[in-house]
Amino acid sequence: MQFEQLFDMAVKFHGHRCPAMPMGLRAGLAAMKVLGAERAQDKELYVISETGKGHAAGCFLDGIMAATGCTYGKSNIEKRYWNKMAFTLVDTRKGKAVRVSLKPEFFEQALQSPFVQQRRKGVPPQDVPAEVLEPLLQRVLSLPEEQFLDISDPFDFPWEGGQACFDVVRCDGCGEAVFTNAVTEKDGKTLCGGCAPPLQG
Repeated sequence: MQFEQLFDMAVKFHGHRCPAMPMGLRAGLAAMKVLGAERAQDKELYVISETGKGHAAGCFLDGIMAATGCTYGKSNIEKRYWNKMAFTLVDTRKGKAVRVSLKPEFFEQALQSPFVQQRRKGVPPQDVPAEVLEPLLQRVLSLPEEQFLDISDPFDFPWEGGQACFDVVRCDGCGEAVFTNAVTEKDGKTLCGGCAPPLQG
């Protein structure tokens, strides 16, 4: 897939044009290039994202997912709530990984942009005028990787993938089907996570 096609797909997936999603898109592609990996069709890659939530650049993670093919549906992504613009990409077959982060000075500067000033005022990203968005977006799309990304050398990351569960059982509480790898046995009953009593701490 050509970059222009991938970018268009990522914008449609993400829902709006903004600078943070393409930062993640380019970061994900850079990580794959260092690992010599192709976009995941199944679980060939795994992302450990450090992006957290409740901040101005969560869109970064959608770019990473679009680039790498790592998704929550395939269960080959996890999020650590560190609120950092960084992630580790693991090649599960080779047992190798690379960590990528935005250069602090680049990200600090981006947060001073007219686009972000509009967002601080409560303007939704899709409503920021094109003349405000496009200069920053084009800079993100054209900047050499080494000017905005810190990319580690590949390092060993032994991978132990589990077997997918294909068996279900009915929950004795709600009657719904639940995969057997996520049930609790309590007083002779099989319970799903929603019906099982919380652990007492």
